Amino acid sequence: MFAKKSLGQNFLHSKKILREIVRAGNVVPGETVLEAGPGTGNLTEALLTAGARVMAVEKDHRLIPVFQKKFSSEIASGKLQIVHADILDFSPSLYKLQTNRYKLIANIPYYITGGFLRKFLSSENQPSMMALMLQKEVAERIVAKNGKESLLSISVKAFGSPRYIKTVKAGNFFPAPAVDSAILAVENISKKHFAHCSEENFFEIVKAGFAHKRKIISNNLKPVFGNKTEEKIIKCKIIPTSRAEGLTLEKWLCLATD
Repeated sequence: MFAKKSLGQNFLHSKKILREIVRAGNVVPGETVLEAGPGTGNLTEALLTAGARVMAVEKDHRLIPVFQKKFSSEIASGKLQIVHADILDFSPSLYKLQTNRYKLIANIPYYITGGFLRKFLSSENQPSMMALMLQKEVAERIVAKNGKESLLSISVKAFGSPRYIKTVKAGNFFPAPAVDSAILAVENISKKHFAHCSEENFFEIVKAGFAHKRKIISNNLKPVFGNKTEEKIIKCKIIPTSRAEGLTLEKWLCLATD
């Protein structure tokens, strides 16, 4: 089976790395796992071996009959369900995946990373955690510390706790991608941070803050807060000459709280 470049397909073939993804997801027998883009089924097989009940969402119609043949007994027993769909159009609620009652584990095409994270982290039916294979550089940006935050890192940390698990060399895939990858876990996913502030308002403020990276935070926030900008910054104990990348999640939440 040839990988489709247009779908960003790079099939992971290392059994050791496959087991590490499953371990990162802390998969226990009987729990439900949503797998995005199962490809040739290598990760699916590792998840089933760990005892998970798997719902695999695959966009490539060529792979569906291959999947059905390879996992015929698992499908018949109800341990595996295959859904022919684009994961970005997939509705967890339509398939009765309830909030914090399933895990999301996947080797996703790198070009959909941003939309994928937004979709499932902000969903009304959030997974309890994610274990993902991402581009190494993106995984590093998500777990950023020490004044190196970004719109991406704050957007993920607003919903969960990201953890960099392991670097995965390009040679573990076929065809090999141009860059190395990494296993990233996002644990304790919830909307607890939005109990006292609006999710919409929070992201409006964060996007404004990162709109001009080299500008100081007080200038970037003026379009949002107007003449109350200084008051807000003082209240949240932010140094006015700080830049967005130096602000922690807690500071952004403070800015979004009335």
